[in-house]
Amino acid sequence: MSNPRPYLPPDLLDCVVDPLFDERETLRQCCLVSKSWVPHTRKYLFADIRFQSPGDLKAWKKTFPDPANSPAHHTRTLLVGCLQIVTAADVEEGGWIRTFHNVVRLEVWSVGSLGRLEGPLVPFHNFSPALKSLRMVSNNLRCSQVFDLICSLPLLEDLSIMSHGMDRCDYGGTAFQPSTSPVLNGVLVLFLPQGVECATRRLFGLPNGLHFRKLMCTWWLEEDLQRIVDLLAVCSDTLECVDIECFLSRTFTRLLRWGHYLTGTPVCARDCVGGFDQIVQSNKTQASGIPVQCTAHHVDHHGAPNDHIRT
Repeated sequence: MSNPRPYLPPDLLDCVVDPLFDERETLRQCCLVSKSWVPHTRKYLFADIRFQSPGDLKAWKKTFPDPANSPAHHTRTLLVGCLQIVTAADVEEGGWIRTFHNVVRLEVWSVGSLGRLEGPLVPFHNFSPALKSLRMVSNNLRCSQVFDLICSLPLLEDLSIMSHGMDRCDYGGTAFQPSTSPVLNGVLVLFLPQGVECATRRLFGLPNGLHFRKLMCTWWLEEDLQRIVDLLAVCSDTLECVDIECFLSRTFTRLLRWGHYLTGTPVCARDCVGGFDQIVQSNKTQASGIPVQCTAHHVDHHGAPNDHIRT
């Protein structure tokens, strides 16, 4: 008579495995204990997947040749650093990207040339209904391509767009008329040295409006001032914090005039040319709309206030 295999009820097994969620080597050892332990460890081992190079993708496909039986459904954070290669693999295998259908955070890096690839972001459209955070880093994607992706993600809360060449390449295109709009009630990050006009124009065109709680942006061009002020005004009912990096020293003090748009929201503004910070606090806007007093502190790099300004 053979001895029965050792068995742990699922709830007890979770008590063993769950505390090890960030100890990858220990989790790998757990997989060797028993086949019944594998599903419990996979949800942590494959929670964060990064395809930073073609080699990463090749290793994944070699280990999991059948996408339907891969652990992709355990992934919560997905980074794609070789967009063209990943998208081509999706075309070859008929929807491979959609096996990552539980991703909550997506980060896409697209630099260099995309060659003749059409619609590089289309495979990611609503590929994960649970997705709440999107970070785009690119120098070759069009603004329309990025916002088509954004509008396909109904639960999207946090949005980060960082590009050295995206914003000025969509002029003359078709009008942006999205039929759906994500939630967008988290954090907005804009790093667009070529200007924010195209991105903000499309943000303003979203049918459900903007409800961001935090805004982080860089101010590179003089003509961006009005667009950033408009963005602050649109989100004034929900904004809790504003963080701005200014690359225009001659116009840096104009940040102090934004207090009447922010209804008490604190502003941290960094002069990246002059080398000092200002923390701007304002009282709530008066009903008349007249700007109220703003108080600013110049802060040195040790965090100590060294000047006090009232406007």
